[in-house]
Amino acid sequence: MQQGHTIILVDCDFRRRAAISHNLAGTGIHVEPFESVNEMKQRWPRGSVAFVADEAEEIHDLIGAMADSGNWLPLVAYAENPSIPRVVRAVLAGALDYIDWPVGEAQVRLAIDMAQTSGAATGNARLREAMARSRIRKLTRREREVLEGVADGLSNRLIGERLAISPRTVEIHRANMLGKMGANHTSEAIRIAIEASLVG
Repeated sequence: MQQGHTIILVDCDFRRRAAISHNLAGTGIHVEPFESVNEMKQRWPRGSVAFVADEAEEIHDLIGAMADSGNWLPLVAYAENPSIPRVVRAVLAGALDYIDWPVGEAQVRLAIDMAQTSGAATGNARLREAMARSRIRKLTRREREVLEGVADGLSNRLIGERLAISPRTVEIHRANMLGKMGANHTSEAIRIAIEASLVG
């Protein structure tokens, strides 16, 4: 492994941030510490891997921020004595690895290697999925229902029958849906829905 990596560290606990920065000083791993995802978003840093304390909604917030910005970093979560369900939730949310606190140099180097290897293979797919989910979240419930009908290949009339609304109302929802998703045409909206796992 080469020296000179920069990791992005997001942790609301000052003592943990200081301990990790101190432990990695002089190892060739530079630490960019942030108290929160909001602080990090104010000046998006460059780094090879994001290390995030599994606290509150920080993992979800960081995934969302990466989707919104289009900057994807492999994400490694950590906590002290995490339970198995907690680790599973973090991985399902998008973490590529999960390590126990306290965090030492050997663990960090191993996690960087693993995250970069896995991240290269899954990063683009994860970014597309996160960006797609971010677009889908902008839709109202009715607009999502119309999108599902479109993805099923239904006409405005048939979608209207399914939802008990007029074809003209379907047309309005459809236009709003395309605008919110930033889609130029229906097939692009369907692709986004598939990437977001809304339809299969």
